[in-house]
Amino acid sequence: MPTSARHIATLLTVALAGCGVSACGTINEKLAGGISDAIPAAIGGLPADAPPRPGTAKYDEYMRERERKRLLPASERGEETRPGPTTQGTR
Repeated sequence: MPTSARHIATLLTVALAGCGVSACGTINEKLAGGISDAIPAAIGGLPADAPPRPGTAKYDEYMRERERKRLLPASERGEETRPGPTTQGTR
């Protein structure tokens, strides 16, 4: 059975598409993390109050501060941990 140019072109196209799909799964985790940090929160990126990524110096500081606040009595914790006052409407 003779091989035509059309068969070779089809085979190369399928192989190229397969290589492209497999390359998507091997993106470097640091590259993916950096790109995702650049996405604005309005279109699905990280919110401004998200904790730092694990493995960074800021993450270690964040965890130490979180543990320190956890060990404090509830009366000494900051205002941000207390529930806000509730308002009830009267008619």
